[in-house]
Amino acid sequence: MPDENPARATAREAITLLTGAAAFTEHRPPPRPLPPDGPLGWAGYDAARERASARTGEEESVVYGTGVVGDRACVLLSFEFGFLGGSLGRQTGDRLAAAYELARTRRLPLVALVATGGSRMQEGMVALTQLQRVAAASTRLRAAGLPQIAVVRDPTTGGGWATVGTGADVVLALPGAQVGFAGSRVRPPDADPYAYSAEGQFAAGQVDAVVPADELTATVTQWLRALGPHEGLPAAPVPRALSAAGAGRGSEAGTPSAAPLPETGREAVARARDPRRPRAEAYLADCLALRLPLHGDRSGATDPGLLCGFGLRADGRPVAYVAQCGTPTRPAGYRAAARTIRLADRLGVPVLTLVDTPGAANDAEAERAGAGAAIADTFAAIAAARVPVTTLVIGEGGSGGALALAAPDNTHVTVDSYFSVIAPELAAAILKRPPSQTGATADQLRLRPQDLVDLGIARSIVR
Repeated sequence: MPDENPARATAREAITLLTGAAAFTEHRPPPRPLPPDGPLGWAGYDAARERASARTGEEESVVYGTGVVGDRACVLLSFEFGFLGGSLGRQTGDRLAAAYELARTRRLPLVALVATGGSRMQEGMVALTQLQRVAAASTRLRAAGLPQIAVVRDPTTGGGWATVGTGADVVLALPGAQVGFAGSRVRPPDADPYAYSAEGQFAAGQVDAVVPADELTATVTQWLRALGPHEGLPAAPVPRALSAAGAGRGSEAGTPSAAPLPETGREAVARARDPRRPRAEAYLADCLALRLPLHGDRSGATDPGLLCGFGLRADGRPVAYVAQCGTPTRPAGYRAAARTIRLADRLGVPVLTLVDTPGAANDAEAERAGAGAAIADTFAAIAAARVPVTTLVIGEGGSGGALALAAPDNTHVTVDSYFSVIAPELAAAILKRPPSQTGATADQLRLRPQDLVDLGIARSIVR
């Protein structure tokens, strides 16, 4: 395939980029000819199609079939941008709908290699309504518990981005690709081009990763392994507690903790706030051999203080994870958490949550971004989950901002953690107590790990 710009590859070159020498078996839907010059009788449309076919060797703007990526069978669909700008017409819709149905009936994941300029003008509203067909087919595949991965190429705009692209469970992008709903000829003349790039969409939380072409096969293979389909997976294991000596800044994993339990509430809070204690990165590195991050909330924002994604254990079993990193969690973080939990639930993958936050972000921007609604949505995602959700409190458990990620009846705590209805300093202030009474207030709140077990909030203290 051309070396100068892999994002501009043809449909079949893009398939070969993923499958290599592995076989790809093309499928075609039953023929359904268009009337002369299409459903609108657009003068010159048939001639334009003939020129596009002669130039590309394709009959339509989408090629689809079955293939193997790495060691995983899947359904592949790939857009041919050289055929009328990869646009969607009625026959394109036939092929897209057939590709989704092929994945559903064969119980295979679907990988879409997208490069499109949107709906085909020469077919008018008939072309635009193909987006409804795609959305319906994608919904059926989702209901069947099968994953969808999109790889967005250059360009990916219009309805193709808004259905096949962003409608996927995981969205990967090739570097430098133009990506956005508005194409270059219809956006405002003073629009920032970065917002319409793969990198800009990643920064805005709309793309999970920007992946170089030479890493694409490995990345898609890993995602296919993590997403499944899977049957009857066990619950996510409870990670062991880690010691500060083995899980300091910059280390990949920790050593088991043998620290004693805190004697007072004040001590429990101090240990949870100690910057030397293990953090989420150390716990995830200790229990997962591979991590595949999900990035952003799909609403234009990200929260770097919350890690979400899917991982593979050393035995190859997948686990979805949501991990707080010790900072106040922002609305984008809660929305990303809910997205991850719901995806894992649909695919039958157990979930591990790591709780570590002083509480939800409470600044004015967080309120404008819908903090309350985002927290409520996270509570709802965990409450509705049919897969096992396991929670380990590894540091601060600050009020509802922490509880939103905690699994009822399956929460465990480390010796370096506390969980409280409110921070003891704030409780003392509300009660109009002097700062000297903060320690006594912490004791009254019964927030130590052993208190949480006695109260039935935590199932165990993990050492």
